[in-house]
Amino acid sequence: MNPVKYGAVSAFLFLFAGVALSETPAKDPVKGIQPEAIPGLLSFWDFQGEGERRLTSRGKYRYQLKEMHGEIASAPEGVFGDSALSILPLQWLMIRREDCPGLNLHGEQEVSMVAWIKRSHDGPWQYIAGVWNERDARRQYALFTCGHRETDWKTLERSEARYRAMGYVSELGGATAGKPYCFSYGTGGTLLQKDHWHMIAFTYDMKAIRVYVDGQLDQNGNCNPFIWSEPIFDGGKEGADFTVAQRPLPQWPGYPVAAPIHSEGFAGLLGGLAVFDRCLSADEIAGLQQGTMGRKKKATEVATSGE
Repeated sequence: MNPVKYGAVSAFLFLFAGVALSETPAKDPVKGIQPEAIPGLLSFWDFQGEGERRLTSRGKYRYQLKEMHGEIASAPEGVFGDSALSILPLQWLMIRREDCPGLNLHGEQEVSMVAWIKRSHDGPWQYIAGVWNERDARRQYALFTCGHRETDWKTLERSEARYRAMGYVSELGGATAGKPYCFSYGTGGTLLQKDHWHMIAFTYDMKAIRVYVDGQLDQNGNCNPFIWSEPIFDGGKEGADFTVAQRPLPQWPGYPVAAPIHSEGFAGLLGGLAVFDRCLSADEIAGLQQGTMGRKKKATEVATSGE
């Protein structure tokens, strides 16, 4: 073969291959989805409307939250519409256990929780929601933020951590064996900004607890994912209620009638809350972020630009 011609052909093939490689299509962008489009949804609150509608869930189960310690106002901004719950310190909501049997997840059971929040203060252990009673050792599952300790799954030793998202499951209802409290929880690595919207979530598949922030697995060494494979505690008929923004603590003897007398709990805006009876995939979590917070961001940008 003519060396000149051979060299020219080789150069052409090399350039063609380089172009082909450089133009390899990127991974398809995540498509936005809504909570009700995801299999396994038990209850989803968007906190839109007025009266009972505002506090009644959609999904497989229609459960109505009850406001505790005063009426909870609506803020004129939200994720799923133009409003969100504006929860003040020590305000909370609940559903009696007997009135929400569909949320009583226990045994060898997967679970996922997602919440859209804008926290307004820096207090510790800001409980978002779940079936979680620490006063009477009837913990099952819960979503938190702003705890001040994270746990290493290998050693069950804890270290300082603040303003993170946390997902809990309990196998005993009370403290982890040999520990003063429940240590089976995942803790994300992202510091959640105050007065800023975040979508936080956790999943459990009987293999690990995984915490997500703004649609992404919030990796944090041995603290997230948190390797765990124990069944969820079965509280029976006397188990925990489903509560939002507060959970029963030993220093709250008057629960649920008396107002909380401690300094813990969530305060800020709650734009949505969803509970699933399966472990959502990373793609589903990313899709939720795109379909909810992504849409909210786009709407905000349009409003700001005056289009």
